[in-house]
Amino acid sequence: MKSLSVAIIGAGMGGLATAAALRRLGIETTVYEQASRFTRLGAGIQIGCNAMKVMREFGLEPTLRAAAFYPRSWNNKEYDTGEIRFDMVFGESAEERWGTPYLLAHRGDLHAALASVVPDSDINLDHKLTGLDQQANGSVRLSFANGVTATHDAVVASDGVHSFVKEALFDKEKPTFTGRIAYRTVFPASLLNGYEIDDCTKWWGPDRHIVIYYVKPDRSEVYFVTSQVEPGFQVESWSAMGDVNELRAAFADFHPQVRHTLAACPSVHKWALVDRQPLPRWSDGNITLLGDACHPMTPYMAQGAAMAIEDAAVLSRCLQGVDRDGVAEAFRRFEATRKPRTSRVQASSRTNTWLRDPTDPDWVYGYDAWTTPLASGDADLAVAS
Repeated sequence: MKSLSVAIIGAGMGGLATAAALRRLGIETTVYEQASRFTRLGAGIQIGCNAMKVMREFGLEPTLRAAAFYPRSWNNKEYDTGEIRFDMVFGESAEERWGTPYLLAHRGDLHAALASVVPDSDINLDHKLTGLDQQANGSVRLSFANGVTATHDAVVASDGVHSFVKEALFDKEKPTFTGRIAYRTVFPASLLNGYEIDDCTKWWGPDRHIVIYYVKPDRSEVYFVTSQVEPGFQVESWSAMGDVNELRAAFADFHPQVRHTLAACPSVHKWALVDRQPLPRWSDGNITLLGDACHPMTPYMAQGAAMAIEDAAVLSRCLQGVDRDGVAEAFRRFEATRKPRTSRVQASSRTNTWLRDPTDPDWVYGYDAWTTPLASGDADLAVAS
């Protein structure tokens, strides 16, 4: 049987993970990314035990252990007194419980790790998708802004929350602005001038919070991300800059550890927090959405990228041994398998209560995308929807 030819739109976490997962099966993959180069965005990311199960199969666990921070816990504290609400212990006990480590990393380091297992020859930069047309035989013809066209047996759209493919298939969805914004940045820990901070803490205020943690094993870089009310700001962009003095004022009554961290940071990015409902369906024929393109979520569980990485592993299992004629059914199986979980995480994240109080997180961190039962397809899709 001729090897399946799969186009992956977007070279973010989900796209690269999908390429890595499909390559393990000998499936021919071509990644198309609109950016002209990869950049190391200033943001942290939590790599949960569930995502690490996928990364381990890619052979990336040693790389990530060497690049990321290994926290004792994710501690949840009162914003002003520092009283502990719930200390979610990770470290060695998490490895024993769920089989893999819980790591805190710079997004750029996780992205670089995934890129290292996908050959450069499989990644086409500066390819902005402008059109796609499904042919009578099931193949899909792609058109790009640079004039290039290509035809593949299947298309996996991992092109993010503003997915071109989603809009082409299912019309443009109007996002729901939550009325909240987030500030975030990564900066050298040396700017703390020796001041000690916790490994990873979420400081819970009455109407706002801040999460602070290290992203390097030598504690040389610090990351934080906030959430607070600001109804008038509606810029959903990771590159927009914020006013660090406004940020400091917004957290002026928080614990000294928070105030010291904000005083040390030189600059911040700011973006509007947006919520979206689960899509009625993810695929059309031999085209499917994946990751944020079909189930974007608020950041309150630190599971957005993990869901895309899990998607990649499950999708590869659904496509194993499939030819072009079987792709549409494989994509329906993928959706039927994944939608119940991603919808549950979306709904849970929306409440912003994750780990605020004693929580049993087994359903999140114990999940294994390589072994979870696959749905049968059409019969299960109605239930999953």
